[in-house]
Amino acid sequence: MTEAELLAQPFDDYMNEAQQAFFRDLLLRQRAELQARIEEEFKTLREQEPSSDPSDVGTAEEQRQWQLRLLEREKKLLDKIDGSLDAIASSEYGWCVETGEAIGLRRLLLRPTTTLCIEAKERQEAREKHQRSA
Repeated sequence: MTEAELLAQPFDDYMNEAQQAFFRDLLLRQRAELQARIEEEFKTLREQEPSSDPSDVGTAEEQRQWQLRLLEREKKLLDKIDGSLDAIASSEYGWCVETGEAIGLRRLLLRPTTTLCIEAKERQEAREKHQRSA
């Protein structure tokens, strides 16, 4: 199924088997790509040669810290993908965890790991903004 075919389906077909299969395949592809990137980053980290020049050591350490932060972000995304795959397996995928309403196909295409509909996400962001300003 293509994105166009997915979006052309009536709302009554929301999260039917074909749509769940579409998102399962999408998430599995993203998971494989992410795992490959993580493996490449680890390989790069392991291959870094120590330097005796103090400025090179500082630059190398800064680069290493940046790579570790990137790996941490990618690990969190991997966990979200796994959570989404679990939600598909339990037929909970595509439904807002806060309101129980449909998240929507367009939103899921943009962010397949989302668990909130747009209205719930806006409320969450408003609460976070309020907490930061307090």
